[in-house]
Amino acid sequence: MLKFALALSLLASPALATGLQIEVAGEGANGTITIDLFDDVAPQHVARITELAKAGAYDNVVFHRVIEGFMAQTGDVEFGDMTDPAFSMKMAGRGGSDLPDLPAEFSDKSFDTGMVGMARSSNPNSANSQFFIMFAPAPHLNGQYTIVGQVTGGMDVVAAIKRGQGRNGAVIGEPDHMAKVTVTD
Repeated sequence: MLKFALALSLLASPALATGLQIEVAGEGANGTITIDLFDDVAPQHVARITELAKAGAYDNVVFHRVIEGFMAQTGDVEFGDMTDPAFSMKMAGRGGSDLPDLPAEFSDKSFDTGMVGMARSSNPNSANSQFFIMFAPAPHLNGQYTIVGQVTGGMDVVAAIKRGQGRNGAVIGEPDHMAKVTVTD
């Protein structure tokens, strides 16, 4: 009977939502971004992001690709750590984690302002550690990239992230970065 009561109480209690708190620092943006992660929509991708965040892998990683009116990309834990003595902006954005790439978890959610998606190569099943935050809606990404969350606080900080140049949004000079990334419940 006790097991039955425990099972019922677990079913009745709300599911714990996972999120991120990102402290951003740099020339453009300084402040906190809060993201609710969609573990019900993209469980493998959310598990990866939270695993890397808990390990401190995202701390000091730069926003290496920032395109005005589109998105800000970060999360290259291999080449994007600006405190690494070997750091070079020329390499930032070319790496991932040492974990295997993830299969796509496409959904019917839309890439609207503040949505967070996983970056990947031309292979839909190549997302690893990099992600991007939308400055504006981009319906052409719907069903093509995995949506993992949504900004719920700090869109003013997102909007202030230092922009890159050219069509690919490469950031020149000192980039803004994620000083500290914390997993929240």
